[in-house]
Amino acid sequence: MALSSESGRQDWDAYWEGYAASAALNPAQAYRRKLVFDHLAIERDAAPRVLDLGSGTGDLAWQVAMALPRAEICGVDLSESAVKIAARKVPRARFFQQDFTRTIDPADDRLAPLRGWATHAVCSEVLEHVDDPVAVLRNVRPLLAPGCKVLVTVPGGPMSAFDRHIGHRAHFDRGRLGRTLKAAGLRVEAVRGAGFPFFNVYRMVVIARGERLVADAEGAEGDLPLLARAVMRGFSWLFSMNDDAGTLGWQLVAVASEPG
Repeated sequence: MALSSESGRQDWDAYWEGYAASAALNPAQAYRRKLVFDHLAIERDAAPRVLDLGSGTGDLAWQVAMALPRAEICGVDLSESAVKIAARKVPRARFFQQDFTRTIDPADDRLAPLRGWATHAVCSEVLEHVDDPVAVLRNVRPLLAPGCKVLVTVPGGPMSAFDRHIGHRAHFDRGRLGRTLKAAGLRVEAVRGAGFPFFNVYRMVVIARGERLVADAEGAEGDLPLLARAVMRGFSWLFSMNDDAGTLGWQLVAVASEPG
């Protein structure tokens, strides 16, 4: 799938309309959100301004709203369908349809109030979908306040058939992720490989399923077979025993900040 142009937006509209329910059941999604919260380390009584770049259907924004009652939340996504779903899910947040493979139009009145706004920004499972991840991060920086904490997650390890089906351009290693953040002008604080060993095992299962997983996901419409649900529950439990701060896991997590 493309992440820019009108056809790319329509591809992501179709993706979220078809996969939103099954994606919500994916234990990897919940595991990534846990990593995001753990690394952001925001106190419950704080009042951060949180920007979710690639907010999808609002699952992360919903968790932020539940955990941080004083937080201001804004999500941006390429997909108009995803933005509409997220707005219904998290009424107190703001959501915008925006293509960050392109620079922000200075005449865009929608985003003008967000310039220099975010004290915390999350870019989770986005950069693997774009041809130029450095440009995407550069283009979002006008929305970040000086010192804004930036949390990025991307996949490492081999790509599966399903990854290619949903438009992954390439997977990262820790070195490439760090270089990408630096090239975008961000200050890199840490780059980790989380999820060893059980997230890696989960990914191996996804890879082994091959094209069959694509067919299963397209046919499920959120109504997954009992065996698939049992496997997901099992991995959800195993993920609690992962090494989240190591270097061997295939779920990459980087903490950076906006200079100044």
